[in-house]
Amino acid sequence: MSLITVNSKEIVVGKPLPWTLYDRERNLLLDRGDIVRDGKHREALLAGGACHELSWETPGKEDGENSSPAAGETPPSQSGDDQTTGKCYTFDDMKLKVGDKLNLEVPSDYDFRLGQQPPNERFPVKVIGFLKGASLLVTGPSTSAVNAQLIAGKKVVMRSFSGQNAFGFSCSIERVCKVPYEYMHLSFPDIIEGIVIRKAPRVKTRIIAAVQSSRSGAAEQISALISDISANGASLDAKRPLGDKGDILILAFRVPLHNIDAYLSVKGAIRAVLGGDLADASKSDLIRHGLEFQELQPNDSVILQSMIYQQMIENPHKVV
Repeated sequence: MSLITVNSKEIVVGKPLPWTLYDRERNLLLDRGDIVRDGKHREALLAGGACHELSWETPGKEDGENSSPAAGETPPSQSGDDQTTGKCYTFDDMKLKVGDKLNLEVPSDYDFRLGQQPPNERFPVKVIGFLKGASLLVTGPSTSAVNAQLIAGKKVVMRSFSGQNAFGFSCSIERVCKVPYEYMHLSFPDIIEGIVIRKAPRVKTRIIAAVQSSRSGAAEQISALISDISANGASLDAKRPLGDKGDILILAFRVPLHNIDAYLSVKGAIRAVLGGDLADASKSDLIRHGLEFQELQPNDSVILQSMIYQQMIENPHKVV
């Protein structure tokens, strides 16, 4: 059983717990379904380092939200795609390649001191290589406080995202190497948990769209960039916020389809608004909006799906 320390957003006063809580010695604190009585009860659990098993179940999912991504990573929920229940996968299902990014999560038994990064934070590392059944090699995190804790025998939790799926697995550190650079040998994962977090594949794009907000009226149109798109939603980058969560935007844009430009006008509901630190560094001044398409006409849906599958075949590196 791999335990992860709960964070302040995961325990909601007055709501049933979605998982069983343990202390750091794996003693039972509260059963799944038990209710945290009040703020003092909640703070006591947090202060005591309450933990739950590695799982995709978190309270924010009821509102269509995901846990916070690592810096430089876009949350999968930003296009309005829903998550489904978790199940077990194989290592091959993750389609890991050299250079792919994983997020390392430190379990609850790490001895962090005052001023250091707390447990349950995620730190980006990169895949260097792997030998099936033997070892997975990754770079070390750039944070020195975390590196100091990463020693042979310790457990870590790794998370990755590939296409339409998110994956998580626990493994142990077999060896830490310092030369010629810091990297780690991890035990090869035998149990990999995953969920489908996107209903449809998504591809990177650079499509200029004329955007009209339902709140601002027909007189105001703003130019924005569709940076990725699926049959269900899109990521829209703009120089200023285009609305709040739940607002409806009208997008007019054209897509290339077999050397012919198809013109679309679609509605999208804002599901997330993200600051520039989560977008590409080259356009860090832009605000990213996650949209879920609304009331798509059948012809528009066919055009979008055709364009996406054309890109997947002709430019597979653009699949995100």
